[in-house]
Amino acid sequence: MTALPRKTPLYDAHVRSGARMVDFSGWFMPVQYDGIIAEHHRTRTDVTMFDTCHMGRFWITGPMAREGLDRLLTTDVNAMQNGQCKYGFLLREDGGILDDLITYRVHAERWLLVVNAGTQDRDRDWIRDRLPPGVRFEDASVRMGKIDVQGPHALPRVASVLGVDASRLGYFRFMEFDCGGEAIVSRTGYTGEKGVELYVAAARIPEVWERFEKAGVKPAGLGARDTLRLEAGLPLYGHELSEAITPVEAAMDRFSAKTRPYVGSEAVKRRRGQGAAMLLAGFRIEGRQAARAGQAVMAGGRRAGTVTSGSFSPTLQAVIGFAFVEPSLALPGTRVQVDTGRNLLDAVVVKLPFYKAG
Repeated sequence: MTALPRKTPLYDAHVRSGARMVDFSGWFMPVQYDGIIAEHHRTRTDVTMFDTCHMGRFWITGPMAREGLDRLLTTDVNAMQNGQCKYGFLLREDGGILDDLITYRVHAERWLLVVNAGTQDRDRDWIRDRLPPGVRFEDASVRMGKIDVQGPHALPRVASVLGVDASRLGYFRFMEFDCGGEAIVSRTGYTGEKGVELYVAAARIPEVWERFEKAGVKPAGLGARDTLRLEAGLPLYGHELSEAITPVEAAMDRFSAKTRPYVGSEAVKRRRGQGAAMLLAGFRIEGRQAARAGQAVMAGGRRAGTVTSGSFSPTLQAVIGFAFVEPSLALPGTRVQVDTGRNLLDAVVVKLPFYKAG
């Protein structure tokens, strides 16, 4: 018998709101409430909130925690300060990307890792089995909830609802605050807008969600989250990132460039020296017919790449997407075509991000 998707602490709130629910990485998640485009524009112009309780949250603690993470992650944890978070990768020995994640440093002996929902079970085993003796690993994904509040008006709304002034935080910085127990607010997000990610005890998440609703903050679902992250030029694991590619092919080698050894570093170094057969690039198509994942990128009448993500951009009023293409085609301004199976769409490779908030 196939297991039913899991429910986040906000499942009942989504159902009451009339959200359309889908199975996303083994979780019941809202894909939309009052429409993807409306939720997208609201995030770009005002403020929305997202249920992100499905993501994994791991605490790593102990005197050897920093050394253990330095060996496991591409992230340069030795260069991090207290209250700082950084993006990076968890790699296999052959350099393939197991996951992309964010590392939070509370202090030298206490760290938080935030990982993707679809990979969290594998990540948990991989990390826990490779930490040095004496380092404590805790999977806090159940006891700790997560809400993202995003948009140009997010920070004042968070201040009014929770009494937390996140405006004094720099980008990719965080602080702890009191919310009836352990809680963290970080100046991060997956939309390209100003905003925060809130980590609160799971038992209190429905109350916090309701307080934001009463303050006029409407929710947004996975549909808007995907179009927002695409406009911001952010990759999605399982589309732009996978075990089959290294950070070099993903054009994200800057996140794996630390000089100290880590799992997969020798393989990444070899791939860097050899050069990638394909590189990830962004493209733009004028019009509304979207390119879709798996469609062929054509150049000179032959297949020269594959689309990984594509969508109509509500902000730019054009089609945008990611594709792996031959390195000679990855330069901005290069003209290519996308084969939809019915016709060829003229596309141009563009510099990322597609959209940058003012």
